[in-house]
Amino acid sequence: MINIRMSRVRTVSLAATGLLLAGVIAAPPSSAQEIPRAQAGPATVDSAVPGVDEISSSPNLRQVANLPKQAPFDTTTALGTDMAFQGRYAFVGNYEGFVIYDVSRPSRPTIVSQVLCPGSQNDISISGNLLFLSTDSSRSDDSCASTAQPASVKESWEGIKIFDIRDKRNPRYIKSVETACGSHTHTLVPGKDKRNVYLYVSSYSPRAEFPDCQPPHDSISIVKVPVKDPTTASVVATPNLFPDGGYPGIPGQTSATTGCHDITAYPSKDLAAGACMGDGILLDIKDREAPRVIERVTDSVNFAFWHSATFNNAGTKVVFTDELGGGGAATCNEVVGPDRGADAIYDVTGRGDARKLAFRSYYKIPRVNADTENCVAHNGSLIPVPGRDIMVQAWYQGGISVWDFTDSAKPKEIAYWERGPLDAAQLRTGGSWSAYWYNGHIYSSDIQKGLDVLELRDPRTWLAQLIRVPELNVQTQAGYLSW
Repeated sequence: MINIRMSRVRTVSLAATGLLLAGVIAAPPSSAQEIPRAQAGPATVDSAVPGVDEISSSPNLRQVANLPKQAPFDTTTALGTDMAFQGRYAFVGNYEGFVIYDVSRPSRPTIVSQVLCPGSQNDISISGNLLFLSTDSSRSDDSCASTAQPASVKESWEGIKIFDIRDKRNPRYIKSVETACGSHTHTLVPGKDKRNVYLYVSSYSPRAEFPDCQPPHDSISIVKVPVKDPTTASVVATPNLFPDGGYPGIPGQTSATTGCHDITAYPSKDLAAGACMGDGILLDIKDREAPRVIERVTDSVNFAFWHSATFNNAGTKVVFTDELGGGGAATCNEVVGPDRGADAIYDVTGRGDARKLAFRSYYKIPRVNADTENCVAHNGSLIPVPGRDIMVQAWYQGGISVWDFTDSAKPKEIAYWERGPLDAAQLRTGGSWSAYWYNGHIYSSDIQKGLDVLELRDPRTWLAQLIRVPELNVQTQAGYLSW
């Protein structure tokens, strides 16, 4: 995720929104939402850097729809962020709220509702009738009408917001849970008794002047949510994952560990992988309220900021991403090279508490991007191809890459799609924040351009078209056979 603690509030008049008190903005007429298939354009192949807003792609991956951001989120500050899915719906966060899309016809997505609730990053997860939203900017209170307020003020609020989404046209805000240092991201972990779900809340960057977020901060917050009574949700544990203080970092080169950026869980295997700034970790989560670190790795040569993690289907590999430059820099140019701002592929070896993470290789998109394009490894998901390890991944303005890491030592790209820069003269932050496979299509949350839908036609991935899931939170992985 882009490392910005943004707290700007966009003012919208009550008369204009009508439903602002409930936090919901009614969707515009459906005729304004539908993007005809013809507007997506055919796939093209071009080895040169595309021009402003031009599209370049491999023949097997093409855009079938784009739905631009709609008011009140049609601003450069309402950055599109992470996504979750359920049935016919896609839920997409942005720095000022979230949007619910109907994607029952992938080539013609429509907006169902928009919820105005400022607070970066507004990362999202879904469980049944509940939607969870991360707030990682200091606010005056926990309401959706809050304003920016310095974290140095004791009464400021950051953490998790919970919505009831039974009525997709009118989501209802029902509960907040404050957490230390806010919630940059969170990971949903189902409880074993099915009566509760847990949220592993990741946050970092404590400061001495923050009364609620002072160093040392080497922990995560675990929020327990009773499914039948979500208004009683609360923090039940704050385990310290780095009692030795974590990786100290190298000034100007690699980040010190002061918490975690993102955690991905594989609940059926009682495993999780954490990307924690200067450390990559493997966790045993058999006890949901007391996760244990069983392996730690660092990379002082090529990894600047451990950002996110993805297991393969077998749980025998972990792909970690390095968000070199915090997501706002051009790190896919000729100067940086192929091993920095890349993915690192690790095999999981051994058994039980003796499991280790064994480095195998790096993967980075094989195209050079312009100096005016922010580009680095970012959020992606597995494509469910039994017997192979294939992933789709966002690279901001580097676009979307589909790549095969079945051979951990020799990953290779098999498809790509990208837009040219937003500006030919200067770097403007944009591009694909998250690119995920869901029920036959790739969905991309573009920071500035809205929702993109892509179609992958490749003989290596055709089996994925046969697999359907009722719900998808990418940071909560499930095996294909259980689907």
